[in-house]
Amino acid sequence: MGNVKGGSGKSTTAMHIVTRLMALGYRVNALDLDGQQSTLGRYLDNRALFAERKKIDVCMPEWSVHQEIQGKTHKASRDKTYGALSAALARAMDGADCVVLDCPGADTFLGQLGHFWADTLITPLNDSFIDLDLLARCDPDSQKILWPGPYSEAVWHMRKRRFVQEGHRLDWLLVRNRVTHTDTRNKRAMTTVLKQLHPLLGSREGQGFTERVIFRELFLRGLTLSDLKRYRTGITMTMNHVAAHQEIKQLVAGLRLPPPPAAQAEATAS
Repeated sequence: MGNVKGGSGKSTTAMHIVTRLMALGYRVNALDLDGQQSTLGRYLDNRALFAERKKIDVCMPEWSVHQEIQGKTHKASRDKTYGALSAALARAMDGADCVVLDCPGADTFLGQLGHFWADTLITPLNDSFIDLDLLARCDPDSQKILWPGPYSEAVWHMRKRRFVQEGHRLDWLLVRNRVTHTDTRNKRAMTTVLKQLHPLLGSREGQGFTERVIFRELFLRGLTLSDLKRYRTGITMTMNHVAAHQEIKQLVAGLRLPPPPAAQAEATAS
């Protein structure tokens, strides 16, 4: 999960992806790379406390929170941070089928490492030209893209380095958040610009999310929409919950992941 702008929905989306993957049978490890704010870590803390209080055996990923390590020099700080995170990532990959990295909403060294090591980059952005400005600078009248934004350029350089070093091609999904239910001029303009943007960036559109309060109100319980049918949470599912859960399912279905090991074993046996 990456976007250097805060408030785009990275941690909420990451949490819902984690629980959806676990519901599908994947072993998941989560790394929160924003040790200062630690939204994903707090979300998982809330989940553990809620499960304990309600005596519910909810699925829990392995997770850890990371921050940059200070050394005597700038280089020493980076070397220590690199070593600690690479070791944590190796441990996470050893015990999981999928590792979800939640990068900070700022340009940090930890965030840069997360982007560099990613196989799939999911960039949530609010359905607003304020968020889009980091991806592309646009003409205000025609909505034509004038030049890439700073975040697009940073991702381009990181994916180029990864390809040169390892021959790896990054799968980059842009996910629109807080999309209005009604047809608006802003919504149409965003659609027009993003259609131009995907071929330029080598990105593709991931299933986005319409504007729903329920994505935010579950945080204090540490719950996600995937939990409401599986566990006795005390929350009655409404049609809004069902529709929002369908958006999560479609996003995860579009990640191009191999089947979970249990499904692979079953297919081999049959």
